[in-house]
Amino acid sequence: MNPAPSVAILDVNETLSDLAPLAGRFEEVGAPGDLLPTWFAATLRDGIALAASGQYADFPDVARAVLRPLLGRVGDLDRPLEEAAEHVLAGMATLPVHPDVEPGLRRLREAGMRTATLTNGSAAAAEALLERAGIADLVERYLDVSEVGRWKPAPEPYRHACRTLNVAEGDAALIAVHPWDVHGARRAGLRGAWLDRHRVPYPSVFLAPDVSASDLPTLVDRLSR
Repeated sequence: MNPAPSVAILDVNETLSDLAPLAGRFEEVGAPGDLLPTWFAATLRDGIALAASGQYADFPDVARAVLRPLLGRVGDLDRPLEEAAEHVLAGMATLPVHPDVEPGLRRLREAGMRTATLTNGSAAAAEALLERAGIADLVERYLDVSEVGRWKPAPEPYRHACRTLNVAEGDAALIAVHPWDVHGARRAGLRGAWLDRHRVPYPSVFLAPDVSASDLPTLVDRLSR
């Protein structure tokens, strides 16, 4: 059996942050709250499409470009389109973490694993998220894909994170709620830890995770064994 990894690299959006309150932001501008998953999935789609075609744009720019036409199809917005889009996007800076994040990060520290984040968003936003929760000190480094100009799951962000942390790919594990992120990390040589919060089947077309669990503390326990 392989020894436990020495470094855990965590995804941020949905893995650490709880996006659910953004549904209220949609409703506040007169749009249906259930547009949230459509918008976020389309943002990921377009950012990953840029990476696949050899291009890059920052997360807020991609998110805004997706959001405008989505809101534009809503017939009864209560404010101008640009104002509505900015109101929804501003909610990203107010999101909470999931309840299992603090105990999970503390479990990583107890297990002696160094901890970093790697996001398709911004490192500053990830640090602000954990600062709001009072747990920013539990993470050693905040990293994002802008440093290599390609969104995950392209291999460059994972390998850049490992170089920055001075760790071999095989001695690092990526923790994420998104199967495509786990797959990308495994393709790049890292171990993959899937946070299966929704208890759904893992897509068979992706490389399987090394470990999985429905909450972060349990996932850390399985990763550190």
